[in-house]
Formats: sequence, structure tokens, C-alpha cells
Amino acid sequence: MPIELICLDADDTLWHNMRHFEEAHAAFTAMLRPFAAADIARETLDACEARNLALYGYGAKGFTLSMIETALELGGDRLPSRVIADLLAAGRRLLAHPVELLHGIEATLDALADRGRLVLVTKGDLLHQEAKLAASGLGDRFAGVEIVSDKTEQTFTRLFERYGVAPGQAVMAGDSMRSDVLPALAAGAWAAYVPQPLAWQHEAAVAPANHPRFGQLSELAALPGWIDTIGPEV
Repeated sequence: MPIELICLDADDTLWHNMRHFEEAHAAFTAMLRPFAAADIARETLDACEARNLALYGYGAKGFTLSMIETALELGGDRLPSRVIADLLAAGRRLLAHPVELLHGIEATLDALADRGRLVLVTKGDLLHQEAKLAASGLGDRFAGVEIVSDKTEQTFTRLFERYGVAPGQAVMAGDSMRSDVLPALAAGAWAAYVPQPLAWQHEAAVAPANHPRFGQLSELAALPGWIDTIGPEV
């Protein structure tokens, strides 16, 4: 059963993303230094962000709200109002950062387009993800763009039905084991994990052991060759 649909994550798969969040984290811990050690501030923020995902979803806007909530939790009545203003400015920088493509992405997309229809599958704030895609200059390369609140087995099942392919005819590739790999495999697709050095802990999960439809690649440029090795399932 040949591959017909190639689904790709966006953030830290096509362009840099977490490096900008790391800059925001560094700014946050510096602002909160009078109230908490850097490791405590980071741990408290991570817990707050995870707690708020069900309310705010993924993305820079929810992260900014979580920074403000954490600052108020750690600083209490002693927190100066200027810190809130500075956190809002850090959030605006996250929303306005330039889109920097990972090395060789355009050539990789050209090679993948020779092997199947390309669909971008990303989660987060709709407006921000649309803006990043527009700034990337990659939009015309995709047969479809799916911006979702989360990536689950049901997300991929509906997606494959929408594009008229059997799960075994689809590949999902991205840098998140939790969001890109495991739900795609559960939906019956092939999945390639392309880890990046600045991974968000929330996206970590145990890799599937000896799964016949799973592959781990050192870079996205290896995906076309990996797809070429996929044969009919027994």
C-alpha cells in the first residue's frame, strides 16, 4: 500500500520555535529573581502552564497568561505592576518573532512532494499559526493545512477520512513523541520522530518498542528516504 499522504508538524519541524520560548523563560526567571530562585520559578511556571492547557490551549498567548499567573503566585502583593507590563512585552515578542526555517526545509519539502500530498498538521493558536505559515513562505507547498487544538488518535482518524486515504497510506512526521507519533500510530498511520534539542517536557513520551510503522530520524531531510523503505504491510 503506497504512501499517498505526508503529514508534517510545523513548530520545530519546519521552523524554529522553542528557542523563542527559551528566551521568554530566561526573561521570566530574571524578572522573578527577587521572589524565587530560577529553578523554582521555572518549575512553577511549567506546572501552571500544564494546568492551564485545558483552558488556554497551546501557544504563546496561553503561555503569556501562565507567566502572569505564576508571577502573581510567586510575588503576591509585592509584585510590581511593571513586571506584569514586562511579561506582556515578552509575550508580544513571542507572537512577533521572525520565522526561521530549519536547514534544508525547502529542498526536503520538494523531495516529499514527489512522494505524496503534503498536509501541515499543527496545534496552537489559529491566528498565530496562520501568521507563522504565511511568514514562512511555505503555504503553497501544502495540499491542506490543519490547525487543531490538540493531536489525538481521533484527530488523525478524521484527517485521513477527510483526505480520502487509508491510515496505512499516511505518514506523520514531527518532533513530539506525544503529539505527532503516538496518536498517528494509534490511528493506523506510519510515524517518524524527528527530535529537536529544545523539547518541551510536556511533549515527552516513551517511544514505542519495535513498532513496525515507527521510525526515528536524525533530521527531516531523512524522511523521503525513510518513506521509500515503506512497503506493503504484512
